Amino acid sequence: MVNESDAARARALVEAAGEAVVVLDSDRRLLAASRTAAAALGDATPGRRLGEDALAVEPRPLVLFLAALPQLSAYQELRAGFTAAVSHELRTPLARLLVLLESAALPGAHVEALVDQAREEIEQTRDLIDDVLFLGELETGREVVSLGRTRALPIVDEVRRSLAERAEHAEVRVAVVGGPEIELPLRPRMLRVVVENLVANAIRYAGPGSTCTITLSQEGPGPLLVVADDGVGVRRSELPRLFERFYRADQARSSRGTGLGLAIVKHVVTAAGGTVEAQSAPGHGLEIVCRFPPR
Repeated sequence: MVNESDAARARALVEAAGEAVVVLDSDRRLLAASRTAAAALGDATPGRRLGEDALAVEPRPLVLFLAALPQLSAYQELRAGFTAAVSHELRTPLARLLVLLESAALPGAHVEALVDQAREEIEQTRDLIDDVLFLGELETGREVVSLGRTRALPIVDEVRRSLAERAEHAEVRVAVVGGPEIELPLRPRMLRVVVENLVANAIRYAGPGSTCTITLSQEGPGPLLVVADDGVGVRRSELPRLFERFYRADQARSSRGTGLGLAIVKHVVTAAGGTVEAQSAPGHGLEIVCRFPPR
């Protein structure tokens, strides 16, 4: 719940805006609207709940979500913990890179193979930095998650094709189930980010001979995106931690992933008003269910 001082801050934020801008709280209730946005909406009464249909006006308003700010000490503690975790994660590929470079200087070293391994470590570090920066953009609101609705099937098919070579190398089959009518309340880029991270996670951990199935469906009033595999699965005790930054289940300790993929998925889905749930048991695969609100 956003308090009155936060609401006043929102009103001040949009007061001088010349473009169409609306500010909503976490429950999608209207906190403030610029004059242009108010004219387009017709009804800009504070407290009014605005769904995607209500925002489908011209000019299309930029939607900002405002949540109550945490206590400074708690924020500083969170930031310090995140910085420490990033530093720790960066040390590992950098240490491996240093060993490879030192090995390349030894007599009789297979330089070409060592250079290839060093290149992989550099790519791993780059991926980690990219994910850290992207997650930071999401958390600070610089990256808009939900702006209209996107037909999901073309994006899902595109992701499946882009990951086909990686899936073949890992001996994981990727299948898509769902009709072309399913729409999700995510921008195309955000939908691609979610699907890529979920499918890449299955390819990386499910194991050879597994099948990863991406399902788009409508359950009750809201749409669902489900990515499930029939691979090795994870222990039930580990499920609550799967969406934590840098957390890796036991079988993923040696993975070359950044450890941020599922954290990014959760942040994107919840920012769009949805929920994420993981279900698994050892030897029975992993299923991740993303539920989205109705139109």
